[in-house]
Amino acid sequence: MFSKILIANRGEIAVRIIRACNEMGIRTVAVYSEADAQALHVNLADESYCIGGALLKDSYLNMTAIIDVAIATGCQAIHPGYGLLSENARFAELCEKCGIKFIGPSYTVISKMGDKDEARRTMRAAGVPVVPGLDEISDVAAAKAFAQKIGYPVIVKASAGGGGRGIRIVWKAEDFENAVLTASAEAQAAFGNGKVYLEKYLTDVKHVEMQIVADTFGNVVCLGERDCSMQRKNQKLIEESPCVTLKPQVREKMMQAAVTAAKTVGYTNLGTVEFLLDKENNFYFMEMNTRLQVEHPVTEYVTNIDVVKWQIRIAAGIEFIYKQEDIRLRGCAIECRINSEDARQNFRPSCGKIALLHIPGGPWVRFDTAIYQDYVIPPYYDSMIGKLIVYARERTEAIRKMQAALCELVIEGVTTNAEFSSEILAQPEFKDGTYCTNFLEKYLKERK
Repeated sequence: MFSKILIANRGEIAVRIIRACNEMGIRTVAVYSEADAQALHVNLADESYCIGGALLKDSYLNMTAIIDVAIATGCQAIHPGYGLLSENARFAELCEKCGIKFIGPSYTVISKMGDKDEARRTMRAAGVPVVPGLDEISDVAAAKAFAQKIGYPVIVKASAGGGGRGIRIVWKAEDFENAVLTASAEAQAAFGNGKVYLEKYLTDVKHVEMQIVADTFGNVVCLGERDCSMQRKNQKLIEESPCVTLKPQVREKMMQAAVTAAKTVGYTNLGTVEFLLDKENNFYFMEMNTRLQVEHPVTEYVTNIDVVKWQIRIAAGIEFIYKQEDIRLRGCAIECRINSEDARQNFRPSCGKIALLHIPGGPWVRFDTAIYQDYVIPPYYDSMIGKLIVYARERTEAIRKMQAALCELVIEGVTTNAEFSSEILAQPEFKDGTYCTNFLEKYLKERK
């Protein structure tokens, strides 16, 4: 087992990893930007080092500075968390060349699955259903003709990256060329890769993802699904496990497809295979996230498995102790992302000092966060400041528990989306679980 790990991240996920390491008896090294000098992860780690200015490129994306700190402090491994460098194949390769274990899959797998059009080709060859579409768009005229053939709407998507960037939905032919150009330009600016591909845009679908764990002994186990359909502009807002509308036989096939996907590419460590599920219970591979997911706590609640600790153990060469037959999803868990933004003002970001903070409590209520009273939220980073997670034996009880927890959560000094999340939980479509990825778009239009 590792004796010291560097956490190449910030915010709540850095805190989450540090806590897991503390429980495992592993010393931790934090890195931080000048803007994060007073951040919680800086104070919780055994050692902390400033690696650059406030901008991501100067600090948390500065691969050389991070690896220099890891080497200087004697770290055997680096945990990248999610976002930032977690799916950067070059960073994973640099770690390997420097004799530092990257806690995640190999850089070759990250590269293969990070290129989404290549991932589509790989999955199609493995017999995993994929959305009808066209791999890398190299000829816009030919792609436009293909779009006409499969019918509008279609969606142009960046081959690299994520977070909803480099994506354009095209509803009619005259908008196609502009959509390709703007999606490609946005992808180039965000990820340094302007490649885009084309898919049929499926409406009224659910976004269901399967959590897999794969060790170095050839064991691949699926920990069940999460329903991540409550989204705004391709960004998840509320996640839950299990998916209440997923039929048992479809779940079984989807889990098998996720395991096949992982085995096909020789995957190791923690990963997520994302699918779209239509009204006729057909599912299609969308992409694979080669990292820890933001919404991992709901899986931890329904399986009683600490996936962060298992990430570390597997990276250290320890065999995963669970078999597929051991996995049973019990009860229901719901997560609400708490963002510092004003839902009444077109979700405008809100920054400032936390004047008052009260965190809800009670059985099976968890708030993963890095904020504390008097902490100043900087304007340079993602607006998510915490994740509120609840668990109950039944979904109806879990919804009520989440509504109560959201009411009890007090964060003064900045505006958050907590009230808006509670509003969504009260909608009939959420209560019966029939909401789809386009629910919020329709709801916000009607709400105006």
